[in-house]
Amino acid sequence: MAARMPRKILWVSLVIVAGLGLFPFLAHTQSGDSLPAVPPELEKVRAAMEKYKDPAVAVRDGYFSTLGCVEYPTGGMGIHFLNLKLMGPAPDPMKPSVLLYEPVGDKLVLVGVEWFVPLATGVKERPTIFGQPFHGPMEGHEPLMPAELHHYDLHVWLFKKNPAGLFEDVNPDVKCPRSYGYNFSLKPPRPVPHK
Repeated sequence: MAARMPRKILWVSLVIVAGLGLFPFLAHTQSGDSLPAVPPELEKVRAAMEKYKDPAVAVRDGYFSTLGCVEYPTGGMGIHFLNLKLMGPAPDPMKPSVLLYEPVGDKLVLVGVEWFVPLATGVKERPTIFGQPFHGPMEGHEPLMPAELHHYDLHVWLFKKNPAGLFEDVNPDVKCPRSYGYNFSLKPPRPVPHK
């Protein structure tokens, strides 16, 4: 006949087992459950971009704001901070040339990044990083840039889930609030030939 476990030990054991069973769930929900799941190589990019949650750090590192908050009928892109030194014919996977911010109240919240490759850089073919071909070539997004600025680009929503997809150009959940004075509702840019 098996010995009976004292009631106090039984309860402590049940609490520990229950806690261990819930721990992975609790850890998952408390560790940034709002962040999109990304492959390991994009985890590295996200970690490198964390410092840019503070837009002042982005400006100090050479990213400059286009000021306008961009929305399309299918979703938003937010405010673009561009770093001209990082634009060239061969994009660096660890150094996106554009940071994407969403105005939320009186703050700018980092929601994604973008690699931007103007045709004028001499790019010979459609760039690809992380196994993803860039979108384009396309016209510039007027009125924030001239239509003549033909380019390729690739967006990655590292800090805000995008129900349309991780690499989609616009995010239906990114908004340009009416209280923000520099909103631009744009039409999608027209494709152009790669010359």
